[in-house]
Parts: sequence; C-alpha cells; structure tokens
Amino acid sequence: MTSSRSPRDFYTPTRQFRRHCPHLLDLSVAYEGSSEDIPIRPPDVSVQGMFINTIRHFPEGSVMAVRFRLAQSGYEVRARAEVRYCLPGVGVGVEFFDLPNEAREAIEEEIRLAGLAAQSEVL
Repeated sequence: MTSSRSPRDFYTPTRQFRRHCPHLLDLSVAYEGSSEDIPIRPPDVSVQGMFINTIRHFPEGSVMAVRFRLAQSGYEVRARAEVRYCLPGVGVGVEFFDLPNEAREAIEEEIRLAGLAAQSEVL
C-alpha cells in the first residue's frame, strides 16, 4: 500500500500563524558561539518563526541570532531563534523568542500587505 503523502508532510508542523515568502533584504544568521557565515536562501516567515533554507545541519534546540530587513517596510528585525526541526540538506525551522512587539507588528503588517498584493494579482 502506497501513501499519497510526501515526505515533507511528515515534517510540516500545524501552522498557527500565517506565513509569507517575502523578498527579505540583508538576511543573516549566526549560530551562537560561532563566527562563521552561514550560506542561506530566502526563507518564509511568520510572527512565530521562519524556515531558513540552508544545507547546513543544526541540531534541534540550537540557538541562532537572526537578522533581516522586511522588503515592504524596510524594518530590520533582530531576534534570537531556536531550531525546532531540521530537514537535512533543505533547511531548518526556527521559532523566535524574545521578539520585540514592534518587530512582531512589522512582520504582521508585511504579511498583511503581501496578502493584499496576492489578492490584487488574482483579480
């Protein structure tokens, strides 16, 4: 018997918050305790966290410093994030902690604007 579910279905947690795949600017990730640059590709982001596309493996529970600039508003988000899961060769899902309210509101607004833009493209 074959399953119609893809392997990613088993790794995707239930979404509590809307996500957006923005064109983030100046994205950087620093693994705490390390000074090396980590190669990454654009992520998707929500007020809870983000998925970071990277071939680098990070153990669950690792803490990272994340910095990025929202494309629409130009707001720079700086946060600490904990690795919640890792898809080897694909990327890591991280959850923000200590995210300032102002940053949370800026991300929410970015997602709202992206939703409006997507709706206008359909019309």
